Amino acid sequence: MFKKIFFHGLVAAALAAIAAIIYDHIYFFATEADFSKVLNIGSMIGFSFAICMVAAFINYGLTKWLKKKGEIVFNLLFSIISFACVMIPISISLPLDVKTPELFPGLAVPMIFFPAVAWFTVKPLFSARET
Repeated sequence: MFKKIFFHGLVAAALAAIAAIIYDHIYFFATEADFSKVLNIGSMIGFSFAICMVAAFINYGLTKWLKKKGEIVFNLLFSIISFACVMIPISISLPLDVKTPELFPGLAVPMIFFPAVAWFTVKPLFSARET
């Protein structure tokens, strides 16, 4: 079971990282606001993998501890924590040399949800009943 959840986390992390990179490029071409000093490709990939792997360990622990209700509790926690993390890019102070800092939340806030969306998107691939 741990192996399945671990690979679920890896696939979700890769999907979230790809979505973040694509969204970053789209946002740059739409607004011409460059935030690569604050949020670069490496940090987007690292954020995605860190969040999804922590989520995998928490999911494993909750499903072991709470059995059938573990998945429901995990989904609820993942959603609540994702919404709570929206405050991070809104409240961050950018360096003074960054142009158009008011556009940063428009880039970073949607990225907060990419790990959770990727997790829930690939969940059907990993939830086949074990017989």
